Amino acid sequence: MAFNGTWKIDRNENYEKFMEAMGVNMMKRKLGAHDNLKITLQQDGNKFTVKESSNFRTLDIEFTLGVDFEYSLADGTELTGSWNMEGNKLVGKFTRKDNGKLLTAYREIVGDELVQTYVYEGVEAKRIFKRG
Repeated sequence: MAFNGTWKIDRNENYEKFMEAMGVNMMKRKLGAHDNLKITLQQDGNKFTVKESSNFRTLDIEFTLGVDFEYSLADGTELTGSWNMEGNKLVGKFTRKDNGKLLTAYREIVGDELVQTYVYEGVEAKRIFKRG
């Protein structure tokens, strides 16, 4: 599967503005922009195992496409939602538990990079990863 492997953060686009829209304070935004995030993805049919490792935490997540699950962002924001496959793109729709607003996330392989795109309240950001 194309997503399988370990991916290390290479660069961000508009990530601080996105975190600001999410309500993340300035100190956490500065730290978050330099979190050295590494993601290991393993797909087995409709099931995914994800290991996120950063300067702040290590987290193991398992999900099945189309099945809701709960997830906490690094800043503690709690979400519930699910991932689905649309073409070659993973599309996640998550609702914040604190305010009911929608966070949409996309994961896709572009060339030799994993591109994660986040959209919240009209603010879009990208985090681009290279195989590590």
